[in-house]
Amino acid sequence: MRRRYTWNIFQSIEYSGEQAQIKLYNFLGYLMDNFTPSSNENLISHIFRENEVCRDAEWERYFCYKNIEVPEIYSGPHLTFPLTVEEAVGLVEAFRNKKQLHSRYVLQLLLETWKLLRMFPNINRISTCHSKEITICDLHGQLEDLLLIFYKQNGMPSLEKPYVFNGDFVDRGRDSIEILLILFAFLLVYPSNVYLNRGNHEDHIVNLYGFTKEVLNKYKMHGKRILKLLQKIFSWLPLATVIDQKVLVLHGGISDSTDLGVLARVDRHIYISALRPPKKRHHSLAGISIDSDADVDTAAISRVFQRRASFTYPKPMGTRYCFQNRSLQDFSDRIRVNMENQLELSRREEPTLNTQINKPEQESLCLSTDSVSSDNTVDEWKQILDLLWSDPMTQDGCIPNEVRGGGCYWGPDVTEDFLNRHNLQLIIRSHECKQEGYEFCHNRKVLTLFSASNYYDVGSNRGAYVKLGPDLVPYLIQYQASSMTRELTVRQSVGRTERSALRVLREQLFAHKSDLLCAFRKFDSENKLLSLNDWASAVESVMHLDLPWRMLRSQLVTCKNSEGTIDYYEWFNELAITGSKTDHIDQSLLEMLYRHRSTLETIFRIVDTDNSFISMQDFRQTWKLLSVYLKMEITDEAISDLAVTIDSNHDGSIDIDEFMEAFRLTDKKSRL
Repeated sequence: MRRRYTWNIFQSIEYSGEQAQIKLYNFLGYLMDNFTPSSNENLISHIFRENEVCRDAEWERYFCYKNIEVPEIYSGPHLTFPLTVEEAVGLVEAFRNKKQLHSRYVLQLLLETWKLLRMFPNINRISTCHSKEITICDLHGQLEDLLLIFYKQNGMPSLEKPYVFNGDFVDRGRDSIEILLILFAFLLVYPSNVYLNRGNHEDHIVNLYGFTKEVLNKYKMHGKRILKLLQKIFSWLPLATVIDQKVLVLHGGISDSTDLGVLARVDRHIYISALRPPKKRHHSLAGISIDSDADVDTAAISRVFQRRASFTYPKPMGTRYCFQNRSLQDFSDRIRVNMENQLELSRREEPTLNTQINKPEQESLCLSTDSVSSDNTVDEWKQILDLLWSDPMTQDGCIPNEVRGGGCYWGPDVTEDFLNRHNLQLIIRSHECKQEGYEFCHNRKVLTLFSASNYYDVGSNRGAYVKLGPDLVPYLIQYQASSMTRELTVRQSVGRTERSALRVLREQLFAHKSDLLCAFRKFDSENKLLSLNDWASAVESVMHLDLPWRMLRSQLVTCKNSEGTIDYYEWFNELAITGSKTDHIDQSLLEMLYRHRSTLETIFRIVDTDNSFISMQDFRQTWKLLSVYLKMEITDEAISDLAVTIDSNHDGSIDIDEFMEAFRLTDKKSRL
């Protein structure tokens, strides 16, 4: 039971974070769709400019590495091209010893990878050749797991040892860029023996929180160019791999409409992000292909979603041209009035920004950020979305995956039909962390494989990879990369992970303090005391985590009297924001800051285009954007107080890392 609720805590919060990222990007997309940024106040538009220049030669000039000099004091690995086996192995060894590859070599290696990936089909088809075993794994930015597989378990890729890396190379772990560089190096050396499938995290919308931050921290000077080139590379990654015509390896899953024939024909690189349909293209006078919004074919989109909704969309908050001539400066100055009016209008005419597409068929669908121009384009995009985001379920059928916010849940009947139609016998997928590193379902015809051990915390799960020989019978190898974990007993391991999960849960409870207080007062309006049953019911009504709250009470709440009732005000006093400098800041604002700290950091990094600091003017404009996103009134006085508090050295600018450090939670129970 302790393992189960610990797991549920971690997984619920992870999926909640994915939804928060998608909501934020939809909000920013709405702003871009409805406001014309002026040249001076272009705060967020650069993250939407995925393909300003689309001719390959133009891109190669933009990403040129030749003007970047490698200093003599550089002690990391040096690369020459064509890359050799020894250089690829040396790169692994360098990263093992905590060295960093110079940005010149990073860009050069990425450019060579991009050129090679453009030659691959959407679906790689490979063979065991009656002698080879093919190894399949995924990594999530955890270099320790990859090193364990390469050095102690299975060996490095070679002509005799082919690998399929099943997406999600980046995010969560601390060494995503190193994993990418290792995989790309071996891909260049063994293009017929190393296969890379795209995962849902190979998407700049999804990895805004984690991978983007990592790259900008490690490559402060050329990080933006590296990220831009990786956007291109991610869009060219193959979508799936078929082994011996019988085993399909893909990252997420399938739906009741997945068709490998359609997926084999799509122009995959136009899907820079699978979370948004591609834009229509036109050619400028200079001959450079530019993305622009296509005419919305609402009938075509609506027909697709009459069959089954597959993704949680925002509906537009008004017509496309309602704010056509306004700049971000205008937006910043008049945001409150304009947005309140527009929200009121949208309440009367359409669902608001956060409405999900699971409504009756008669509702037509319009996309707020990007538009699609044909039935085929919508269907192709939906199939890629399902491929990268879907999860299996135990019951028959196919329903929208509202927990993640993208893809679907599909049942055993959908698996059976899909395998029969394509003459396959097994689906190997990743996408979900499993406590044992793997899990069979759907009559052992679907295998979920997860190679990142200790994913949520040390001891939380094992990792696993699978080897397939000519008999196509999966041979699974489990491991845990941390030596600390291997030294713990089962009871110690469960206890350590449980404490970590409970700490995270207490932080989430504090972040929803206001909502919880409202829920508590419905059960107890005077005495500030609650029975255990009422406390558990109130907490679940706010958190929606489906956890055994009654059992967890003793782990979460120490404040109770002799009658066993809970003093919930005293309970909240055990948690507090650190730092005396914040005493003068409104406490509800501090709570909001803490709850949305990941979103805050993401927005600030978007605004901070040169990865250094943001000006006071940008700080104030950002907060006006944020106040609308959070549907919360933030006065100019409160914004100024925050600015003064954070700008501790009084230099007139704000460092993002200092901002994030300013609002941390002190957990008195955990500390004691």
